[in-house]
Amino acid sequence: MTPNRSVAFHTFGCKLNFSETSTISRQFEKAGFALVDFKESADVYVINTCSVTENADKKCKQMVRSISNRSPESKVVIVGCYAQLKPEQIIKIKGVDLVVGASEKFNILEHLEKENTSVSSKITEVKTFEPAYSVGDRTRSFFKVQDGCDYFCSFCTIPLARGTSRNASIKKTIEVAKKVAQTQVKEVVLTGVNIGDFGKSTNETFFELIQQLDKIEGIDRFRISSIEPNLLSNEIINFVAHSNKFVPHFHIPLQSGNDYLLTKMRRRYDTKLYTDRIAHINKTIKNCCIGVDVIVGYPEETDERFEETFKFLENLEISYLHVFPYSERNNTTAIRNEHVIEPKIRADRSKRLRALSKKKKQHFYAKNQGAKRTVLFEGENNDGFMQGFTDNYLSVHAPFDQQKINQLIDVELNKLEDCKFLF
Repeated sequence: MTPNRSVAFHTFGCKLNFSETSTISRQFEKAGFALVDFKESADVYVINTCSVTENADKKCKQMVRSISNRSPESKVVIVGCYAQLKPEQIIKIKGVDLVVGASEKFNILEHLEKENTSVSSKITEVKTFEPAYSVGDRTRSFFKVQDGCDYFCSFCTIPLARGTSRNASIKKTIEVAKKVAQTQVKEVVLTGVNIGDFGKSTNETFFELIQQLDKIEGIDRFRISSIEPNLLSNEIINFVAHSNKFVPHFHIPLQSGNDYLLTKMRRRYDTKLYTDRIAHINKTIKNCCIGVDVIVGYPEETDERFEETFKFLENLEISYLHVFPYSERNNTTAIRNEHVIEPKIRADRSKRLRALSKKKKQHFYAKNQGAKRTVLFEGENNDGFMQGFTDNYLSVHAPFDQQKINQLIDVELNKLEDCKFLF
């Protein structure tokens, strides 16, 4: 393809996808493509898809139709989880020119040159891994250190879309991290499908990785994204407690507070282990931010089992919840369970848990009032105000000041207003 053409990207889904999109975009720029906004006219559009919910699939189709209507001569490329799971279905969508599976997502340019239409391998054949990181946001970078998952939870298609757990060596990962350190970003968010499983393919451990990352010059903060409770060892928690770079913030999936449902989901822990992890964090790290994922309306979630989850969460010392109504997915074992929870019940239960999350968040913010923390301010101007986050993920708002962008500033958290501090 000739240089000086334009390319636009859109990313659905998780932080992992954002890191991959950014890496792919750098490949295009290196090849001479101009990077333009997705709403503008471009020669090539790349859509990095998610397939966690059916809604994500629908959004992808709608986006392709929109591109075809405004720019019918452009090439449209679909990558990501949806592309791996349903390539035959996607290539039939009018306006799609190329579908690229998990094994070839970093070779899009080559396949455009060859005018291929669909390139994918069986996910069982995908064994390679390349660390990826996002750029563009001066403040923060998402750094992919692991991909794939060996857990096969009963509700999840991610292992089918991303393959088995794999990673680069610590040595290679650190080399890429040093490239991130040469950018302007102050904070790096470590991402992966099952990040705590890092090292399985290289006979290393996630704990060994964070010890090495902690030594890198040029990065002020490391934040660990979602990590399974059975893989979040006390060793890791103790390390974060004394680290100068790893911030006091954990996001730990629970999914259900009922042990029967955890077994049906094929989760690798029970409520006792989860309780012990939360207790150890709170005992070891003062005012640590703890986020929790919960699935509502999983098959066989009776009223009694939901109430058990609600009470379990109510009694935990946590900071916020991410609540997900259960979504049926093809090729999962959960979809074969006949004890289906009605959508209205799922919605009602989600509403109750989101109200509980608000209470937990308000309590966490109130507990931090009067404390002194360090804020990293972001660059967006929202009606004359800017936002930043403390190391323990408290939102701080201040009058917009260009000089504060991407700066670490010590603040006293005094004025609290609706789950944000004013500075």
